[in-house]
Amino acid sequence: MFKSLAKYSDLGLLLGRIGIGATYIYFGWQKLAGGQAVWTKIGHAMGSVGIHFMPNFWGLLAALSEFGGGILLILGFVFRPATAFLAFTMLIAFISAFRAEPHDVTHFSWPFQMLCTFVMLLFVGPGKYSIDRG
Repeated sequence: MFKSLAKYSDLGLLLGRIGIGATYIYFGWQKLAGGQAVWTKIGHAMGSVGIHFMPNFWGLLAALSEFGGGILLILGFVFRPATAFLAFTMLIAFISAFRAEPHDVTHFSWPFQMLCTFVMLLFVGPGKYSIDRG
C-alpha cells in the first residue's frame, strides 16, 4: 500500500523542506530581532563545548544559521552546506540542553531530533524540486 508513495519521494522532501524551513525562518527571525541581549544568551550555549569567548557573536551565528538556513532549506539552494550549519547549531543546542537537564528528555529531545533530521537531509539531498536538484 505505502510502496506506491515512493514515486512521490521528491514531493515529500519538498513538503518537509517547506515545513522545517518555515519553522526555522520564524524562530531564527525572532532571535535576530531580539538583538545582542538574545544573541549573547544563545551564544552562551557554546560554553557547553568549552568556548566561552564572544557569546554574542556565536548567538548571532546561530540565529543567522536558523533564519538563513531555513530560507536555503526551502529553496534547496546550497542545501548541503545549509544543512551542515543547521546540524551544527542543533548539535550545540542538544549538548547544551543535555548538560543543563540530563534527566529531562523533553528538554533536549527536540534539538536531538532536529540534529538527526539535518544529518539525514545532508545525506539525502534536497530532491528534484530544488535549485540544487540534488
